[in-house]
Amino acid sequence: MSLNVFWFLPTHGDSRYLGTSRGARSVNHDYLRQVAVAADSNGYDGVLIPTGRSCEDPWVVASSLIGATRKLKFLVAIRPGLSTPGLAVRTAATFDRLSNGRLLVNVVTGGDQGELEADGLFADHAQRYEISAEFLRVWRAALAGEGGAAGYDYEGRHVRVKGAKTLYPAVQKPYPPLYFGGSSEAAHELAAEQVDVYLTWGEPPAAVAEKIADLRARAAKHGRTLRFGIRLHVIVRETNEQAWKAADELISELDDETIAKAQASFAKMDSVGQRRMAALHGGRRDRLEVSPNLWAGVGLVRGGAGTALVGDPETVATRMREYAELGIDTFILSGYPHLEEAYRFAELVFPLIGKRNANAPEGSLTGPFGEVISNDILPRVSQS
Repeated sequence: MSLNVFWFLPTHGDSRYLGTSRGARSVNHDYLRQVAVAADSNGYDGVLIPTGRSCEDPWVVASSLIGATRKLKFLVAIRPGLSTPGLAVRTAATFDRLSNGRLLVNVVTGGDQGELEADGLFADHAQRYEISAEFLRVWRAALAGEGGAAGYDYEGRHVRVKGAKTLYPAVQKPYPPLYFGGSSEAAHELAAEQVDVYLTWGEPPAAVAEKIADLRARAAKHGRTLRFGIRLHVIVRETNEQAWKAADELISELDDETIAKAQASFAKMDSVGQRRMAALHGGRRDRLEVSPNLWAGVGLVRGGAGTALVGDPETVATRMREYAELGIDTFILSGYPHLEEAYRFAELVFPLIGKRNANAPEGSLTGPFGEVISNDILPRVSQS
């Protein structure tokens, strides 16, 4: 397999136990830098930075980490309706130049009406997708240089520009790749027409296959093809027993009241994807393995991606291969706590999915790797 594997920057918090301050840690710039450097040095292709009022600003965070990393790409959100296309174009082009082509763009239409209205966007679900479609037409055209020296003119129902252009273009042509996720019909149509990579949250393989088939058919009508990615948590340990124990421990501090409050909050959202996540478990602790090794415990209290692959390295790799066979080529992963789990997953699973752990030794040992034995004996190179 040739897979892209991303990690996640927990700008909304990190912990050993969900729903409680026990085991929590301060997420400051030093910690985010540690996670980003861990992802970069272990050989992950990029990191997703979340967006929303529960998170630190993704563009500020990503910009602060350009100099701390070497090859790592940053999947950063643009929010149609919360900024103008012209401002988003300049932001993206600047970041792409300063990072030498390491920007990936995550288009987030949003599904929390209360959050969007607090930010000043008063539009229902259908209107938000109309805004996103018009916004992206202008964004793509301006970065691609459509309209030449005079710039690009556009007049839609929600977006109007005259002479849109960028004087300092992005490194990547025609523009940094667009990633996007959404489960509604409007979202699928937007993806088919305008984005490069469609992202799904971690639903069972059969549901993912249905999505991919629908999106491929829609994209074909526009004369386009799409790539596909999936957003999952991972709980991988050396044995299946240890992995399932770790999953149980992750939610061991959760009480029923906290779960009920979280589910009530999610129910107020008009996100189809969020409803699909909630339906997997129904807020119940006794139905969390929704597909073999696909565990929905995270979604009891976490919005958005709420499922995790749980198991030993070979089991997790096998489940990833099953998604890859459906057409998924990008896995955006996370685990609690994010720093330790970035190392653990790279060490245990990378070798099984054809991806090199950049921290692993090649050939003879040329420096400290493992602990030196008895002051002068190098540890043997493990073949496992």
